[in-house]
Amino acid sequence: MRMFIGFISAFLTAIVLCTNVMAGDKINVVTTTSDLAAIASSIAGEYANVKSICTGQEDPHFIQAKPSFIMLARKANLWIRVGLELEIGWETPILDGSRNTKIRVGTDGHLDASEGIIRLEVPTQKVDRSMGDVHPLGNPHYWLDPWNGRVMARSIRDRLKKLDPTHAAAYDANCTAFEKRLDESLFGKELVEKIDAETLWQMELAGRLEEGLMEKGLSDELGGWLGAMRLYRGLKIITYHRSWVYFADRFGLSIVAELEPKPGIPPSPGHLVEVIQTAKVNNVKVLLVEPFYEKKGPEFVASKTGATLVVAGNSVGGQPEASDYVSMLDNIVRRVTTALSSGTK
Repeated sequence: MRMFIGFISAFLTAIVLCTNVMAGDKINVVTTTSDLAAIASSIAGEYANVKSICTGQEDPHFIQAKPSFIMLARKANLWIRVGLELEIGWETPILDGSRNTKIRVGTDGHLDASEGIIRLEVPTQKVDRSMGDVHPLGNPHYWLDPWNGRVMARSIRDRLKKLDPTHAAAYDANCTAFEKRLDESLFGKELVEKIDAETLWQMELAGRLEEGLMEKGLSDELGGWLGAMRLYRGLKIITYHRSWVYFADRFGLSIVAELEPKPGIPPSPGHLVEVIQTAKVNNVKVLLVEPFYEKKGPEFVASKTGATLVVAGNSVGGQPEASDYVSMLDNIVRRVTTALSSGTK
């Protein structure tokens, strides 16, 4: 029996040692979330097989380390994670179980997509479990900011080029095409044709997009998601979990309460009463909830406040309309603006 176990162990090790990308082979990419998989697929194109641990239809904080996930990691050339401890409860068991030394933390086969992104809600005080599911490195739901989507795409491009330099030109071209589609969706195609996207982003990140467009006489040219959300900047909303802060920050919405009393803690009757009071005081029009959360609490709050319950998938695959990264964001913007337009008439 021991000889058999030893043979199996040696066999699995041999498989792992053969995970280097060979000429003509596709890269096996495994991502922790469907959003990373969607971006990686856009950048890698035909030169990679991309698989995701999460489907977009479940809470990524509470994934179980299934044997099938370990098998995916065992065959991977590149592992990409969200980071900021989003996967803290299940990533390590998968990586350890895979015995794949090529994708360990610190290797070229392991990419933390949070590198270089804009981070929000980085705690300035010591974090402990009494505060709920608070992440000491910052809020990990950063993919809901299109700017961070750009950063993630470039990080994935650069890592693919390093692992597979033969197809570097294709990765560059695919990344450029991804950014173009994302930028046109955010600013509007017509505006991007008049002002290059890099300049628009410089103004946006500096907080002077509106001022800059006015100076150029192009204030009426803003389209895309920013144009659609323009009328609602400053409006107050309520969410279920603290997963919408990046979306709200980019599009100028103010989150005044969450249904969870603390991150990761289910809403209690007493807390729901407090949320209802907050909603009434702030004239909240929208209650934004992911599809995988229970609806009893949100429906109760909506019925007592007149706010519109908006169920929107905040990950690719969370809803049928969210088939890739850009369509995922488009789906959210469309659902939120529809609710806000009806609620502010």
